[in-house]
Amino acid sequence: MEQNDSTMQLPVAPPKARRRVAETMQLRVLRPRPGGYTLRPVPDSGWSAQASSRRVWVSRLVLLALLVVQTALSLRLQNTAFEDEALYLFAGHAELGHLLHGTKLYGGFESYFSGAPVLYPVLAAAADSVFGLAGARALSLACMLGCTSLLYAMTRRLFNERAGLCAAGVFAIAQSTAFMGNFATYDALALFLLALAAWIVVRTSDAHPLLTLLAAPVAALAVAVKYAAALYLPTVVLLCVLTAYQRRGLPRALLRGVLLSLGTAALLGAGLYASGYLAAIQSTTTARAAGTTPAGQILRDCARWGGLAVAVALVGAFSYVRTGRMSEMPGWRGNLPGARWRAALGVLLVGTALLAPAYQLHLHTEVSLHKHIGYGLFFAAPLAGVGVTRLMGAHFKYPQWAIFLGVVLLSSGMSQAYDNFHAWPDSRGLVAAIRPYVNAHGHYLADTYEVPVYELGKATSYRQWNSTYTIDYTTRSGRHLTGAAGFKAAVAERHFTLIVLDRGNPTGESATVRDALVHSTGYRLLGTVPYAAGWGSSRFELWAPS
Repeated sequence: MEQNDSTMQLPVAPPKARRRVAETMQLRVLRPRPGGYTLRPVPDSGWSAQASSRRVWVSRLVLLALLVVQTALSLRLQNTAFEDEALYLFAGHAELGHLLHGTKLYGGFESYFSGAPVLYPVLAAAADSVFGLAGARALSLACMLGCTSLLYAMTRRLFNERAGLCAAGVFAIAQSTAFMGNFATYDALALFLLALAAWIVVRTSDAHPLLTLLAAPVAALAVAVKYAAALYLPTVVLLCVLTAYQRRGLPRALLRGVLLSLGTAALLGAGLYASGYLAAIQSTTTARAAGTTPAGQILRDCARWGGLAVAVALVGAFSYVRTGRMSEMPGWRGNLPGARWRAALGVLLVGTALLAPAYQLHLHTEVSLHKHIGYGLFFAAPLAGVGVTRLMGAHFKYPQWAIFLGVVLLSSGMSQAYDNFHAWPDSRGLVAAIRPYVNAHGHYLADTYEVPVYELGKATSYRQWNSTYTIDYTTRSGRHLTGAAGFKAAVAERHFTLIVLDRGNPTGESATVRDALVHSTGYRLLGTVPYAAGWGSSRFELWAPS
């Protein structure tokens, strides 16, 4: 009987035979053919947490962009010389004349300058001789750009490139950085030397202990440039101990700290013995006269000028103590320091930002506070960089935090630096008005004479000028008078060829002098020169013998 083809059954292989066929087919798929290739192992991530030349060069390019922004923020600040700038520059020229030509010095700069008059003033005067005030201010800009570069290098070694760039960004757009970058006084050079000393101790933390001594002359020179820089020497020494402890252990770390302390102290002692500047250090720094500024006002201005940056540094410190992992690589830990070490570093760096405000609260004065905040901000900036990276999260998860902080810090820094840089009047009108009355033989009195002396150059000398603070006057009858009596006698005898009084910012015995002028028949008011400053408008009064 025939069967239908559709119903025919094919023979089925036994189970064992089916397994052998499957195994043979699998081997044929996996066995590489002659002339084929195999794939390399694929890593878990497309980038590495280890150091690489590409990351270094990209970071340097970003740092260069930050330095360009910092330069622009400083150079946008334009005004004539401030009285401190003028004082240091003409003092530097006097010191240069004494050093090069033996010209006799007058004025006793070493008795009241807050830094050695033979250091920064001479260097700034040399730049001023070639390029003018712009050259002296360019010297400060170079120092502040160096501070930002050293800050990046130091933070990169403490943490990583990303934190270093964020730290440099926070510091570069701060109002104190922009201000000091175009201001010809001690501060920029002193801060640069402190930054260099801090970078040296971090850079040599895993090298021979004697290399730590390279920071000693730099730190001592910073104090010689500006005596108040000594306030930050303990921070540099403790930073040396902490960074060495992480790599070398406690005994060797303490040895480095002792070497650095002794080396710096020995250099400072030798310099003090050779110079005899102890009286100036006491009058300008250690025993400075207290002011009358309320503590509340000082605290408000501290918060306004540096509060946000310090707050971000606090965020960075707390987050760094909580977790020390600085890489975004999952599971990568590297050589993490302990929580106690991280806490000590946080307290040291953030606490340093509070030194200048605490010192000026003690003195009840705001003089130069907007500049001094920048010193502490340099040391707090590394943890501010960590704070920005932690707020952004892994792989820039929350970039809006960095954008928000950048916009607020930049806008506030720009406006505050501009206001501080225009807190004094433009002196061009005053100098033009008094130039016809000034020569090399007259005697002149002014509330602040430093700017006219600097701007008029060789037309006059600082030995011909007297401020309204002090006077040492001998009358025609031979009487020796000082203070208010001396000023009254000098006006009565028509001693001064020209008197310039600032009605908006009277100093010393200015009110006594003006009262004597008003009631005297020996002087007449030549005219007034109006001016505008950040705090308002006023005028200069010019008086001459009638």
